[in-house]
Amino acid sequence: MCVSARALIKLDELELAESRVKSASKLYPDFPKPHEILGQICARRGEKEQAAEAFAMAITLDPTSPDTHMKLGMALMGLGKTEEAEKAIDESKRLNPNRDLISKAAQFESDGDIASAENIYRQILRRDPDNVEVLRLLAAVALSKYYYRDAEILLQKAVDCAPEFVRARADLISVQLERDQFDDALKNAELLLRFDNHQVESYLLLASAFASAGRHEDSIDSYEKVLDLVPGHGGALTGLGNMLKTVGQYEQAVDAYKACIAANPDFAEAYWSLANLKTFRFEDGEVDTMKGLLEKDDLPPDSYAQLCNALGLEYENRKEYTSAFSFFERGNTVRRQSERYDPVATENFNDRSIDVFDSNLFSQRSSAGDPDGAPIFIVGLPRSGSTLIEQILASHSQVEGTHELSDLGRLAQSTLRNFNELEQFPDVLRKIEVESLVELGARYISRTRKYRGGRAHFIDKNPNNFVYIGFLKLILPNAKVIDARRHPLDSCLGSYKQLFARGQPFTYDMMELGEYYLQYSRLMDHWHKVLPDFVLGVRYEDIVANLEFEVRRILEFCGLPWEEGCLRFHETERAVKTASSQQVRQPIYSSSVNLWRNYEKHLNELIEVLQPELQKLPEVDRPPR
Repeated sequence: MCVSARALIKLDELELAESRVKSASKLYPDFPKPHEILGQICARRGEKEQAAEAFAMAITLDPTSPDTHMKLGMALMGLGKTEEAEKAIDESKRLNPNRDLISKAAQFESDGDIASAENIYRQILRRDPDNVEVLRLLAAVALSKYYYRDAEILLQKAVDCAPEFVRARADLISVQLERDQFDDALKNAELLLRFDNHQVESYLLLASAFASAGRHEDSIDSYEKVLDLVPGHGGALTGLGNMLKTVGQYEQAVDAYKACIAANPDFAEAYWSLANLKTFRFEDGEVDTMKGLLEKDDLPPDSYAQLCNALGLEYENRKEYTSAFSFFERGNTVRRQSERYDPVATENFNDRSIDVFDSNLFSQRSSAGDPDGAPIFIVGLPRSGSTLIEQILASHSQVEGTHELSDLGRLAQSTLRNFNELEQFPDVLRKIEVESLVELGARYISRTRKYRGGRAHFIDKNPNNFVYIGFLKLILPNAKVIDARRHPLDSCLGSYKQLFARGQPFTYDMMELGEYYLQYSRLMDHWHKVLPDFVLGVRYEDIVANLEFEVRRILEFCGLPWEEGCLRFHETERAVKTASSQQVRQPIYSSSVNLWRNYEKHLNELIEVLQPELQKLPEVDRPPR
């Protein structure tokens, strides 16, 4: 009956689960497990008093269970009974036979020996599979290795065992957001609000979930609730500013960032967020403040990088390019230390892609894939004009913009599950059946439906999808692909000047950036060779020089009728999440063309690496030397 009740809890059949444990309790009044599970049911409903009473009864019947003491402590914490909660948690730790092992594992983690810590956590879970704290700790190990699916499974089990385990549920929400599981993240964020008496972190996570799901107004409301609870909260004010920027409320976004600085003068992210608007200008006093913050000994690396980037953008706006580059370089040197990037792995992946995706493969699979032609992919390198192209297309009545979706990459990696675990993508595609390609295309269409409204076409603007163009042709042969190009030096410099929230780890070192550009160009040349006419190349400089001609060319390639509104893209009201959000709300301008010339004396390393690409350009577009 108790096992059945726990399964029913997982299915959200709480009334039936409650009837099972109450029946079990009547049959065996001295059995503690039904009371413990009843406590979980009450906690799931947000009935904190009843949950605490049930856990307390379970402890009366069996005072030796560390897990039940921990669950009671969490329930009491939710009631604001801090002193009683701490006593229950302390008793749980005292009774826990694994406490010394957990301490030992923590020391291993502190020393950087993750493997030994993981072995200890697994050893504990073999004996005690429902140890919620160890489930959470092992999930953290999985996250350190970017094993998001494994972490989700562990954290889900932890909250199933202890619904009121706030920390585990908060971690679960973060993982689900990372995996673009917005509905699940929202559901858990709303559950978290029932258990978290303080609610600040819960509202912050709920705001992030709303933002990721594209529910921007709901996200703004959640950030404002945090500010009602804690006026001046730095994370809430910057999050609010980001959302206001996304929906085009520029002045209100500036006000939010400035309010954050007023309440938290050392909050580096707010300075960087202002600079990242691209159109904001700091006053001299604010510049001096940022420079002063850089001198602090206890400044975290992320904050250092944010301040350097903000100062670099400000000095660029002042046309003091040597100072600007110095700050970009300082910030990127620090940021690169926290990034994981292997240029050899990039080259090896491209080698295998060129080998696998040859003309023979496409001729053999010419009839494969789902025929749906709704998706329009915009690919390329960051800061190469992709957001501008997206805004132009999203101004058409038949097209809607979404954002940078991760679904294509996740589908590509999912092909590995059907083969030997030693296989790699894209090598597995040599063995894949035509029926599987059709199913993968249908899965992409199904997975992306949650981002769409009712228009015939939608845009997937993940620039990194250029590596999956061959896979895309196999599963969605009627999709449209646009390659956003820009002068190689402007493209690389634009990435170098941008501090990305995540991803793009190759952008913080000039040599790695140049080598990545060469690999990108090499792979795109291959796609044009084996898939002629499947990808349309669009140069940013050509859009600036002849907007109408390029817009007509883009619409014709996408099979869309001409609409004048695409020329007035800056008037289109829609959420834009990228760093160019404010720029694409302005008419076309040319100030970003050939911006590299202002930094040329600082780009020797990049120019040397990019020489093969630069030699392809007309002489007027090359560095004079």
